Amino acid sequence: MFMKFLFLALFVAVMIGVGIYSRKKINNEQDFLLGGRKMGPWISAFAYGTTYFSAVIFIGYAGKNGWNFGISAVWIGIANAVLGCLLSWLVLAKRTRKMTHDLNVSTMPDFFEKRYDSKGLKIVSSIIIFVFLVPYSASVYQGLSYLIEKTIAEPLGATFGITISFEAIMLIMAALTGIYLLLGGYVATAINDLIQGIIMILGIILMVAFVVNHENVGGIAEGLSRLSQIPDVGEGLVKPFGPQPLSLLSLVILTSLGTWGLPQMIHKFYAVKDDDSIKKATIVSTIFATLISGGAYFIGVFGRLFVTLDEIGGDLDRIVPTMLEKALPDYLMGIVIILVLSASMSTLSSLVLVSSSAISMDLVKGVFFPKMKSEKVMVLMRILCALFVAFSFVVGVRPSSILTLMSLSWGTVAGSFLAPFLYGLYWKGTTKAGAWTGMIVGFLCSVGGSMIFGLKNAPNVGAAAMLISLIVVPVVSLFTAKLPNAHINMIYGEEDSKQKLAS
Repeated sequence: MFMKFLFLALFVAVMIGVGIYSRKKINNEQDFLLGGRKMGPWISAFAYGTTYFSAVIFIGYAGKNGWNFGISAVWIGIANAVLGCLLSWLVLAKRTRKMTHDLNVSTMPDFFEKRYDSKGLKIVSSIIIFVFLVPYSASVYQGLSYLIEKTIAEPLGATFGITISFEAIMLIMAALTGIYLLLGGYVATAINDLIQGIIMILGIILMVAFVVNHENVGGIAEGLSRLSQIPDVGEGLVKPFGPQPLSLLSLVILTSLGTWGLPQMIHKFYAVKDDDSIKKATIVSTIFATLISGGAYFIGVFGRLFVTLDEIGGDLDRIVPTMLEKALPDYLMGIVIILVLSASMSTLSSLVLVSSSAISMDLVKGVFFPKMKSEKVMVLMRILCALFVAFSFVVGVRPSSILTLMSLSWGTVAGSFLAPFLYGLYWKGTTKAGAWTGMIVGFLCSVGGSMIFGLKNAPNVGAAAMLISLIVVPVVSLFTAKLPNAHINMIYGEEDSKQKLAS
């Protein structure tokens, strides 16, 4: 117990210290949001990776999908590394950095306005971001709180009679996120991401080693053999593509291709220093994703060898916290707590930054008060950061599956933005009507589909929303009015776009 508190105290102290240090480097909203576009390869790579993976993957996705799909769940981790990291960096990073720099944009809604000459797209996308990233943020708080509850709160109650409620744990986590983010913005987030990423790598290696060598598993081969012998479901758990291949494919698409349309992920490309940094960051982030995502899903595969449904009350979100409490010694649980905290805080801070900027910079300053001074924008952004954290807490305390909350969020946001953003980067023929149609269809498919087929089907619906939007945008663009040649040349031309936009 002492080791857990020691690690936790050290972690909090470092986070707050970095926030205070970073505050000195914040002079305007661009520094707060993008770190002055001066982020090097290692910080950029770890910022991308730690934003990608949070308590959602370690607690919700790894446990639930390992339970349902068995060894085939590892395919999700592999796809996260190849499609969600490697190809994302190769396809999007360089082009995104150049276009956002040339057009002087720092958010996805701002990009939509400049690319498609549409203030309406900017307004609608800003609202979608602020509203639908809240469920994702709430799912991260839930996953984190499940772990703290199992590893710290319950032992405290059993040993000292001290009771800490699930809601109180979540409130503490929300407050911690808000404090260090409000202090230092993206600079604090990026520096902490590097520190947290190193902790995550160390933690996942130790977790895999201890789980695989635990007596309940007995090594990889023996563990898979024991899984195959589980009555009724064992055979499906060791199949290469599991008992439900189509559901598995939906999760692969949602969690891997989805990153291409998530503003908190694309945001990392805006801030990279130069093209050489992008090349290095591509390699580092892919290796990081392979270790973290592959390792997390691999651990989840063996959940059935540690827990029963009765033991966790049928709540699959409690699989991983319960199995880790059984498999790991106390000192290592302290490291694991910091691992999940690291993953979660970096994700939460990115979500809060992207969401607050969507309202403060894109809506308030960008639409209603274009002459607002930088100091006032900074104050508003910090207020909105606090509001977003508060909204996430309110949603998070309501009982709901982590997988469901995250899938609804990713499916809606990526379904709305992926196609308009991707085609907008590369295809001059993408029209304003095509972008509008893609955004509306993706949104309606995700939200409407979840309402019709139930939130439990959110992963399937979210994946479908992305794919349908990718088809709709080019089809509509082929049959609708093109943007003026002068505008297209301004967006894709070789001349200085800033001068063109000002003229």
